[in-house]
Amino acid sequence: MSCTREVGRLLASAAAAKPQGVVAESGTGAGVGTAWLHSGLGAQARLVTVEHDMALAVHASDAFADDPNVTVLAGDWRLLGPHAPFDVFFCDGGGKRDDPDLVVDLLAPGGILILDDFTPSTDWPPHFEGETDELRLFYLTHPALTTTEILTTAYASTVMAVRRD
Repeated sequence: MSCTREVGRLLASAAAAKPQGVVAESGTGAGVGTAWLHSGLGAQARLVTVEHDMALAVHASDAFADDPNVTVLAGDWRLLGPHAPFDVFFCDGGGKRDDPDLVVDLLAPGGILILDDFTPSTDWPPHFEGETDELRLFYLTHPALTTTEILTTAYASTVMAVRRD
């Protein structure tokens, strides 16, 4: 699966909002989200992305080989840790579900967190498949975050948060 253009525009805008920032992505995949982040990247900003699939990581690394401000890592999402804190963090792969507390901890004060691939819910608390969506609720109510959910298509939503502290 690749990043939709609606989420891509959001990624480019978030990266552009931090022109000297450190931008991160968990789950490079084929590099579509990476390209969107890169399109908004300021000249003084850095982008670091990690992909657990070695072949995809090599492909993405080759695609951005000419830009010294882009680093592609191959392996577990926790490899991002030494590059933190992040001014923008598109957490599309590992981390979002398996260690959400660490995801929040990797954000700089004022850092923007973007999480996509949610199914819209008009309920409160939010529901998914008839049950409370505990993951979405975690991010929507986290005390260090100011968070909103954005409908990106009729069938998909994105959670976007800013770290307050």
